Amino acid sequence: METNVIYCGDNLEVMPKYIPDESVDLIYIDPPFNSSRNYEVFWGEAQERRAFEDRFGDAMTYLDWMRPRIRELHRVLKPTGSFYYHCDWHVSHYVKVEVDRLFGPNNFQNEIMWHYGGRGAKAVAGQFPRNHDVILLYSKSNKGRTFHRQYLKRRYTAEEARARGLRQDENGRWFKTAPRGDYTDASIEDLESQGRIHHTRTGNVRVKYFLEMEHKYVVENVLVGDTWNDIPDAMHMGSERLGWPTQKPLALLERIVAASSNEGDVILDAFCGCGTTLEAAAKYKRRWIGIDMSPTACRVMAERLDKRLGLRDGIDFRLVDMPKTEDDLRRLPHREFENWAVIALGGIPNNVKVGDYGIDGRLYLADIEKARKGDFFETLDRWYPIQVKQQERAGRPDIDNFETAMRRDKRLKGYFIAFGFSRDSIAEIKRANQHDGLDIVPITVKELLEHERVSG
Repeated sequence: METNVIYCGDNLEVMPKYIPDESVDLIYIDPPFNSSRNYEVFWGEAQERRAFEDRFGDAMTYLDWMRPRIRELHRVLKPTGSFYYHCDWHVSHYVKVEVDRLFGPNNFQNEIMWHYGGRGAKAVAGQFPRNHDVILLYSKSNKGRTFHRQYLKRRYTAEEARARGLRQDENGRWFKTAPRGDYTDASIEDLESQGRIHHTRTGNVRVKYFLEMEHKYVVENVLVGDTWNDIPDAMHMGSERLGWPTQKPLALLERIVAASSNEGDVILDAFCGCGTTLEAAAKYKRRWIGIDMSPTACRVMAERLDKRLGLRDGIDFRLVDMPKTEDDLRRLPHREFENWAVIALGGIPNNVKVGDYGIDGRLYLADIEKARKGDFFETLDRWYPIQVKQQERAGRPDIDNFETAMRRDKRLKGYFIAFGFSRDSIAEIKRANQHDGLDIVPITVKELLEHERVSG
């Protein structure tokens, strides 16, 4: 099995083709409610609920869509492996029943509450604010499962330490105590000789655990439980933000990778989005497999691994099954096709589709102007509009609408991408240039593919 690879495609097709039975040590998924959620901008709960309903109709339809994928994930997971399913209030209760069915209720280990520590509660009319996600943790069996306890470092002043019940011995060392538990009398005697037994005023025996010191602070290692409120969402992590509406913070995936895998293990994220799981896996020296049906997401993952970790496509990892033909691109969802075309031209997609009036992306001239004038901020308004149509022939009305959008935004040049152009559309492009001074550049998908092959 190949690892350190990003597969572009539906995971229901990719997993049977590339991933053998019981070959993966750890699986994390954060499934979208629709296949292109990464490119949808949700403005509030009503729109999010509508996007869910548009794609699946109801929770049962969503589970029907997920069920065969969960079966595949169960198939590829090792008997010693762990499975993390990230979801939220929409379907978490339904998902647990479904995964119980496929993995077995006795293999359910934890319901983790991830509270968005940095976001706070957003007021919602008529209800308590929603400010947490649910992560369901399952094992495939209870035999030899990898799990490493995770700890947080808490730092206290001496006053704060005493207020928390921490103590100092005669040598000034800070310690906390715990009941003797399962320690035998012989073990207690051995600990007594090491100075690690504390006798209470009532005569009870407690075991001492000495704490570290950092400068003037007492450091306590606190066991991480099933409520995670120390990790803010990615929207508050400036250095990480990629503009992904559903991006998860790196610290969240680092905790999961550290807890449930060992160096060299294979980690799978079958709904990979912007690649946070892959970065965490590579950082901790794990092998990894990412799957996403979005070519745009796969591009973002590859760029992320390059920019943040110095990993290069074709050398340190492989990007597999990206669209290569016009037929591949015809089969893409419309929004995904738009993203592909804009990025292939070198532009930036317009992710806010409400009120775009025919502008699917922008091609900025900032780099050219920065080199020429030395001032980046003077060039932010120097851009060309891009219009994309996923149709065999763009017609005259399509060009007319694009001209209107160009005039509105005061643009004299723009790019129009389609599989082909009708005679009327080409004639209108020539007329607009000669009589209105509008320079519209028609580009076919075939030409874009040729450009990608040459530049790639």
